[in-house]
Amino acid sequence: MNIILIGFMGSGKTVVGHELAQKLGFEYLDTDELIEKQSSTSISQIFSEKGEEHFRELETQVLQDLKSKDKLVISTGGGMVLKPENVKILKGIGSLVLLWANPEKIYSRVKDETHRPLLKVEDPKAKIEEILKFREPIYKKVADLVVDTSNLSVEQVVEEILKWQKLR
Repeated sequence: MNIILIGFMGSGKTVVGHELAQKLGFEYLDTDELIEKQSSTSISQIFSEKGEEHFRELETQVLQDLKSKDKLVISTGGGMVLKPENVKILKGIGSLVLLWANPEKIYSRVKDETHRPLLKVEDPKAKIEEILKFREPIYKKVADLVVDTSNLSVEQVVEEILKWQKLR
């Protein structure tokens, strides 16, 4: 059994993923970190030098490597589920938990971070709203569980996921 955290940047995938993995006694993996390790390049550099399409291909390759593993909590990049092939692979790996947050909360969480390629624009808050509007129906369609992290602590989010997991 694996739990896969999907959602937009700043929704809490990394902090929740670490905490959830610890509580379950699972290994925590971040697909972006795996891509950086395998390519010896930062995500920002991949985006700027080779483009988003190349990055999405690297995501698919990383997922292929995770197919046979068990007892993982996996945090994915925010756009991972935009590629139907990735969704199919992810569904075969585990349960998809969408961590959702409203645009204002996301902006407040990520506004000072410099490693986010999608925020290197004139109006990052408007960009967040635009991307979320496009991605929200995709996220919600593929998710097995949706947890709104906007006003919850990391511990509360983890508890919601654990409760849901026990009911399955």
